[in-house]
Amino acid sequence: MKVQRLLGITMVLLSQRRVNAQALADKFEVSLRTIYRDLETINTAGIPLVSFTGSDGGYEIMEQFRIDRQIVTFDDLQSILTALKGVQASLDDQEMDGLLTKIKALVAKSEQNQMEEAGETLIIDTNLWHGGGLKDKSILSLLRQSSKNRSVVSFLYTTTEGLGEQREVEPIGIAWKGYAWYLYAYCRLRSDYRTFRLSRLSGLRIHLEHFKNRGVRMEELDARWGNKDGGPVVELLLRFHSRLRMRVEESYGLDNVELQEDGSLLVRASFSINQRMYGMILSYGPDVRVLEPAHVADKIRSLGEQIANQYIEATNEDIR
Repeated sequence: MKVQRLLGITMVLLSQRRVNAQALADKFEVSLRTIYRDLETINTAGIPLVSFTGSDGGYEIMEQFRIDRQIVTFDDLQSILTALKGVQASLDDQEMDGLLTKIKALVAKSEQNQMEEAGETLIIDTNLWHGGGLKDKSILSLLRQSSKNRSVVSFLYTTTEGLGEQREVEPIGIAWKGYAWYLYAYCRLRSDYRTFRLSRLSGLRIHLEHFKNRGVRMEELDARWGNKDGGPVVELLLRFHSRLRMRVEESYGLDNVELQEDGSLLVRASFSINQRMYGMILSYGPDVRVLEPAHVADKIRSLGEQIANQYIEATNEDIR
């Protein structure tokens, strides 16, 4: 266990600029005294560590130190290549092609033959079999490059209500969330940070203007946003028919599904109150009932009546 912990600490130190001893103790669930002994052992083994005091203190590996490729195992490289192939298929980016080539160069000839004989055991691909994904993949590369160069971009954005709005934004980066690509950016129209679903962008323009870094990273925004759809959040209590068990468990997770004696399923989940939420509920047809809150149940009933009335009116017109 100590060897595994020493290797784990080394990997943390290599991947981060500076690490606090208490943070290491919490991560590996050992005492501070043990961490100090481990750090001394790592330093004695020839990996040069530097300590810093103060509120921003901690430990870090000397700037010029590098570990040989041999610490990355054959299975590690297979996992890295699998992930990169998935990203490459999604981005269609020449820069990613070059990175994939470099990683492959780390694999010995014998290992390459071993990979080919074993075949793929995992494929990561965001592209759908039946289409329906992002039609123009070049938009991913353009937005990614604009984020790196801090170039202002503008586009026409279609909201969930079908309204088109011209936006000018400062892109931070792109993210794959669930089943769609999103742009993280500072919106000059709203004077705040926003996410934009890429499938709703059109008329993308890259401007010559460059913006100053506002000091906010994608990771911070991702952690900050609990409600990306906009609008107030409501907690729903839904009852689903037993025949939807597989779909419900996949959508909401086993921990959030309560199986009833009659086979029905109870689910509590939080949603933003908008058209997407109502569309989601209606997509289950007669196999779901909103138990709480009452105003959402009333809205669903009203929408159902409007749908039914359209067919009643169409039938009456046919009779006439």
